[in-house]
Amino acid sequence: MTGSMRPAALLAILALTTAIGLAAGTAPRPLLAATVGTETGLPIPRYVTLRAREVNVRAGPGVRYPIDWVYQRPNLPVEVIAEFDTWRKIRDPDGTEGWVHQSMLSGRRTVVVIGGEHLLRRTPDPAAAPVARLEAGVIGWLDGCRRDWCEIDVGGLDGWIQRAHIWGVRADEVARK
Repeated sequence: MTGSMRPAALLAILALTTAIGLAAGTAPRPLLAATVGTETGLPIPRYVTLRAREVNVRAGPGVRYPIDWVYQRPNLPVEVIAEFDTWRKIRDPDGTEGWVHQSMLSGRRTVVVIGGEHLLRRTPDPAAAPVARLEAGVIGWLDGCRRDWCEIDVGGLDGWIQRAHIWGVRADEVARK
């Protein structure tokens, strides 16, 4: 094979393997990590929230793929890691991945407390007065983040928690309502 034929041959092989994969019913997988979603133009990865009381998680992006499990936890934060048409591949706080329809997701942000019991504080200061004790698994609405602290609302109680004690916001993210 000559040097000028290699790119064309590689493209033909890529097209053929993609066609075979789609015909076999396997979910398409991005070759390179994207920074922007191909369907929405929004950042990938990004955090969103489960909108419904029950959310079917499928093995692939479409109703022809089997349901692997059903979330029964509304407002759980999840991370969108891929997009295909109206389907979003998500990752939950435990690292489990699957595909859900975009209508089951909300852009309104929540976070979940991780690691154990942590204090929600009146201000972003480790010496600030406590507002509440939060156990691992508690979900709060994200109001915003500054440096190492995020402001959240848990059951009508507003306060600050250290970013390291929650999942649903990137380490470098400055989030606002």
